[in-house]
Amino acid sequence: MEQISVFLENKVGRLAEVTAVLKDSGVNIRALSLADTSEFGILRLITDTPLESCAALRERGFTAALTKVTAVKMPDRPGGLCAILKLLEAGGINVEYMYGFHAAPAAEAVLVFRFDKGGPALDILRRNSIPFLSDATG
Repeated sequence: MEQISVFLENKVGRLAEVTAVLKDSGVNIRALSLADTSEFGILRLITDTPLESCAALRERGFTAALTKVTAVKMPDRPGGLCAILKLLEAGGINVEYMYGFHAAPAAEAVLVFRFDKGGPALDILRRNSIPFLSDATG
């Protein structure tokens, strides 16, 4: 799965500008994460059309890049995340960053991961029957 990372100045209206570009391009945002410092932020987005979304943002002057991430489904219950992280830890996999969201109406959550060792991480998840979100095995 591809995620769009957008580097933004930390100032009023910048986030609204990004969403306006995507709206005008007919893009649907599926998930997002925003991390900031005092001067800039990194907006991470999963959209229904990542290549087109990234191109539209670049055309409007935003610094945007595509990154491979992995999205998995897990039961939405206490300990679900811990179980997955313990599997990764046992395999020596570091999670560089992650974010999640609830997948209504099902009783499951979706986690989006960026790993330091993508191939081995995917192998661990597959061996342990952790279900991937459709097209999320990148």
